[in-house]
Amino acid sequence: MKRNSLSSFYVSLWLLFTTAILQAVESAKGKYAHMLFNELFEDYSNALRPVEDTDKVLNVTLQITLSQIKDMDERNQILSAYLWIRQSWYDAYLKWDKDKYDGLDSIRIPSNLVWRPDIVLYNKADDDFSEPVNTNVVLRYDGKITWDAPAITKSSCVVDVSYFPFDSQQCNLTFGSWTYNGNQVDIINSLDSGDLSDFVEDVEWEIHGMPAVKNVITYGCCSEPYPDVTFTLILKRKSSFYIFNLLLPCILISFLAPLGFYLPADSGEKVSLGVTVLLALTVFQLMVAEIMPPSENVPLIGKYYIATMTMITASTALTIIIMNLHHCGSEAKPVPQWARVVILDYMSKIFFVYDVGENCTSPRREKEEEQKLEGDEGCQSRHTEVRSHLSSRNDDCDLKEKPNGNFNKSYGAHGDINVRETVNCCSCYKMLIKNIEYIANCIRDHKANRAKGIEWKKVAKVMDRFFMWIFFIMVFFMSVLIIGKAA
Repeated sequence: MKRNSLSSFYVSLWLLFTTAILQAVESAKGKYAHMLFNELFEDYSNALRPVEDTDKVLNVTLQITLSQIKDMDERNQILSAYLWIRQSWYDAYLKWDKDKYDGLDSIRIPSNLVWRPDIVLYNKADDDFSEPVNTNVVLRYDGKITWDAPAITKSSCVVDVSYFPFDSQQCNLTFGSWTYNGNQVDIINSLDSGDLSDFVEDVEWEIHGMPAVKNVITYGCCSEPYPDVTFTLILKRKSSFYIFNLLLPCILISFLAPLGFYLPADSGEKVSLGVTVLLALTVFQLMVAEIMPPSENVPLIGKYYIATMTMITASTALTIIIMNLHHCGSEAKPVPQWARVVILDYMSKIFFVYDVGENCTSPRREKEEEQKLEGDEGCQSRHTEVRSHLSSRNDDCDLKEKPNGNFNKSYGAHGDINVRETVNCCSCYKMLIKNIEYIANCIRDHKANRAKGIEWKKVAKVMDRFFMWIFFIMVFFMSVLIIGKAA
């Protein structure tokens, strides 16, 4: 028990001694840091470029780390990004011998105390002209200063929406000194591209690279060169959202337009279906126009909408024309001979348009027509028999009506009664013949007009099927074309 108590006592004593030494070291380093700070900034000025020779170029190393894409405003063509900007340079007046300060090799001080390069974003598109964030800088004993500062930048980006929503964009971030030329401050790329190791995945855009290029430009106002570093952000849009919310509904709606030709003409909904589809596509077109910049480049999906709307307008116009053909009545002219041959004989078989009770395997129509012809012939023969019989009776009446004095005298009063009855009977037969002929003519005209209307209805039905398949093929090829261009 005594040994255990002694060992625990020694351990506690050793911990207290170690803590005291560390605190002494820290206090010593803090003491030397204060001494170093006072000595370094006693006669220091952050207003002038920290070089011993004014003709010497000060090199500034620039590194950009992309952390997140906050927003991509296609309409205003502005890219908002969250960046970490690292700048490092050597200050000739902020050096010390670390051995004189107990091995102190670096200190962290506010950035506004030292000279900083005025590197700004050239293509800035923000109304806020505030200064960079005053984070601390790391100052090393050899005079190297490293300044890491976060920044939310809004830069102008030329957006090409020709292939929206399957488009790729390239946005430039150009950094350079605002007042110093290349003979005073030179910018050096730390890496060949921006750092994407800490990038947070975006829901709409994919990052395919961020190459960096150094440019030296001589402007018309000045003869000195001005270097800058341009980081090109290569973005690829994730199109799944737009496919399921803009493109796929449009394709499904456009396939409804040809079905308007399949609706029965007597339903009264053929034209209203086309107008409804046209209004639905107009709504989608307005949704796309709201998020696109007002430029001459029409997006791919916008071209698809316009083509589909044009097709639906044409289908609605054709539907109206076909409806007029369907409702041709007795006042219309007969179907032309070429239309009978081309439409009723050939196209009706190609598009499987048959009359009631008729199909492609058992053409009952021919049998029915034969039966109708036989029935018409029978009716005609019976009508001829009745008419001949009535005519013979009429001839007999004419004979009996001829004035014959001997006949009248021989029969006397009784004969006069018979003659009057015979005359009355003959006049009834004549009225009956006229009525029968009038009824037969009416029935014949009615059948002819009805057959004419049936033929025009069949012509309209065949044209409906023809244009239905034509527009189905057009919609299919338009959908394949837009997907092919996207690929």
